Amino acid sequence: MNQTARYLEQIGSPNFEIATLVNYLVLDAVSLRASDIHLEPWETTLVVRVRLNGVLHELVHLPRDLMEKLSGRFKVMANLVSYQTWLPQEGHAPANPDFGGVELRISIFPTVRGEKIVVRLFDPSNRSFDLANLGFEEDTLARFTQLIGRPNGLILLTGPTGSGKTTAIYSALCHLVAKHGTTISIATVEDPAEFNLPMISQAQINLAKEFTYPVALRSLMRQDPQVIMIGEIRDPETALIAVQAGLTGHLVISTTHAGSTAGVFARLINMNIEPFLLASSLAGVLGLRLLRRNCPYCTEPYTPAAPLLKLLPAEMVEDASFRRGAGCRECAETGFQGRSSLTELLVVDEPIREAVLQKTPTRALQEIAIQRGMTTLWQNGLRRVAHGETPLEEILRVVGADPG
Repeated sequence: MNQTARYLEQIGSPNFEIATLVNYLVLDAVSLRASDIHLEPWETTLVVRVRLNGVLHELVHLPRDLMEKLSGRFKVMANLVSYQTWLPQEGHAPANPDFGGVELRISIFPTVRGEKIVVRLFDPSNRSFDLANLGFEEDTLARFTQLIGRPNGLILLTGPTGSGKTTAIYSALCHLVAKHGTTISIATVEDPAEFNLPMISQAQINLAKEFTYPVALRSLMRQDPQVIMIGEIRDPETALIAVQAGLTGHLVISTTHAGSTAGVFARLINMNIEPFLLASSLAGVLGLRLLRRNCPYCTEPYTPAAPLLKLLPAEMVEDASFRRGAGCRECAETGFQGRSSLTELLVVDEPIREAVLQKTPTRALQEIAIQRGMTTLWQNGLRRVAHGETPLEEILRVVGADPG
């Protein structure tokens, strides 16, 4: 039984305090190594779920009549308007020993049943940004390190929300600081700035004050930066500034959302970026996913279901060491412990540039990249399965079946 469940037994007693309940909720999430807490009013209960290794798990069900008190407590912690229940609010609670020394980013959203609360957990004492520890495949790590060592050009990372893009970029920036020391000027424009990075100038956009990505970037170009990190390319104006900066002697690293790694080109062309500018500026695209690893304490051999085995090459079925976690106390009965990055790196070379100039369709561009040596997410995922690092079902959950 977790601390929250034990404390719930005291509901109705004069010693019961909502602040203590909130602290126990956060402490339980921290002990499980969760990244987020979700408090959501359901039909009859207020459910509390935690995100473990990217997947939500139920923690406890609370009485619905605690909703208003819990919401009020989180609002006080984040310095929000406690009586406002009809509009979304976002805030930040600094690290506190009472709830495990983690920082909290609190988001409150009105629903028809009441307010939904999502709390993102950040542990500043247990967060390092080291490229070597992200779990990149060896060839990806070597080529990505070469890309960020370029003096100019645009490097884009793509993947769904929560796929590790920001962590990878922060690690790249810290790598450059470690390599060049005080001889390099690095600046970022983010929304929001997730962590304070040493020796790096970080700016946070503020839409209420009209401090947008384009406004920040135009000013930043007069600050003599060598490396510019843009939190996300969302609009044509930001995209054009990023591309032009990559052409004028700056190394630009950013993220954008696209259906696939090769689909980034079509995404930017749809933002009215001329293909010749894109072909000249873009140096590489890194597709990212986060893959859950088998728990080392309870991993055991298994055989995937027959329909899944048909998706694999015959030689792999014969040679692979299929393993999965059975579930134990160490992994909170999930069978997984920790995650690592699964990657797909498209390096832009002359054939790719020519294809971009011709506005080659995304599928054909993907095939050219594979012919030029790109290993796909599916192929890298199967390597992890063959080595027993994760079950086949996890690759299908994260990547889907091989589109080829």
